[in-house]
Amino acid sequence: MLNSFSSSLSVSMRTSYHLEKTAPCSYLTAVFPFTIVLSWPPLFSSAEPLTCNPSSLRTLSVEGHFSFDEVHHAAKDFGNRFQLLPLAVLYPKSVSDIATTIRHIWQMGPNSELTVAARGHSHSLQGQAQAHQGVVINMESLQGPKMHVYTGNNPYVDASGGELWIDILRECLEYGLAPKSWTDYLHLTVGGTLSNAGVSGQAFRHGPQISNVHQMEVVTGKGEVLNCSEKQNSDLFHSVLGGLGQFGIITRARISLEPAPDMVKWIRVLYSDFTTFAADQERLIGAESTFDYIEGFVIINRTGLLNNWRSSFNPQDPVQASQFHSDGRTLYCLELAKYFNRDRADALNEVSAWSPIFWFSLSKLLRKP
Repeated sequence: MLNSFSSSLSVSMRTSYHLEKTAPCSYLTAVFPFTIVLSWPPLFSSAEPLTCNPSSLRTLSVEGHFSFDEVHHAAKDFGNRFQLLPLAVLYPKSVSDIATTIRHIWQMGPNSELTVAARGHSHSLQGQAQAHQGVVINMESLQGPKMHVYTGNNPYVDASGGELWIDILRECLEYGLAPKSWTDYLHLTVGGTLSNAGVSGQAFRHGPQISNVHQMEVVTGKGEVLNCSEKQNSDLFHSVLGGLGQFGIITRARISLEPAPDMVKWIRVLYSDFTTFAADQERLIGAESTFDYIEGFVIINRTGLLNNWRSSFNPQDPVQASQFHSDGRTLYCLELAKYFNRDRADALNEVSAWSPIFWFSLSKLLRKP
C-alpha cells in the first residue's frame, strides 16, 4: 500500500533543526519545509507524460493567485544559507488551489522538472522551503473552514495546516483548553511540525505532537485530497505524520486538547557537568509525581548569564550568584514547569519537594573546574 503513495510522490529533503536564539539560551526545534519532486511514472498509472510549458501555471483556475514577479522573498529562509529563486509562488485560498497545482505539475511529467516546496513560517536552515525554478506554496495564505474547538469529553481543535501553533493556543485558551503537546517555539505551522514530529517538554508525558492527532486532510503527490486517520486511509495517516513530507502536504488536522492550567511555576537549572544533568533529567522523567514540562538543552555562554538568569538563583543569596563562573563555558539547562489551578494555589510551594535534586546539582555547578 505504501508503494502506491511513494510512487507518486518523492521528496528531496535535508533534515534540519531550527536553532532559535532567545538570550541567553538556544534550543532546537524541528522545522517544516520540504521539497516535493514529482516522480514519473506512478506505479499504478499507464498515462503518458504531458508536455507543457511551466508558463501554463498562468492559465490554472485557482481561487488564490500565482506571483511570477514578486518571488525573491521565497528564496530566503531562517538559515540564510541558500537563495534558490522559484519560478512562481502560489498563494492558495483553498485546499483545491493546492490540489489543482500539484495535479497539474504531476500531469506535466518529468520533462517539466518542476518541484514544489510547501513554505510554512520559513524556519528551515538549508533551503527546504525553497524550490529552484519550481513552485513555492505559501501555506500561511491558505484559507478554509474557521478554526473549530470542540469542548466535549475528548476535546480537540480542527485547524488549517498553515495555522501557527501560537494562534491555536490563543484560540483554545478562550475555552480553557490547550494542546497536549507542542514545540517550545510556537511560531511554526501545524503542517510543518506534524511533518517532522513536534518534540518538546511535554513529550515525555503525552508523546510528540504526531501522537496527539486524530485525523488529517492531505493533498497527495497526484493532487488528490484525502482524509486519513487510524481507521481511514491509515497507511497514509501514519506515513504523513513524521514523514518529512514524503507522502503529501497536510492541509488540515484535528489535534487533541486538554484542560489548560490556571498557573504555571517555571524553574530553570544550570549544570556544567553533563553526566549530572542527564541523570537528573532521567530521574525526573521516570518519577511518578513530577513536573508537567521537562526539557533539556545546551548553552554556549558568551553573554554573561548572570545578567539574564537571576531567577536561577536565590535572590536572598547574592554570594551564591557571585560564585557562578560561566563566561565562555558550555553549560546544560533543565527547563521545568509545574501546572496548577487556582483552587490549589497553595500547592505552588509544594514544588520545593523536588528541590534537593536541583540544589545538589547546583552546588556541583558552583565548584570551579
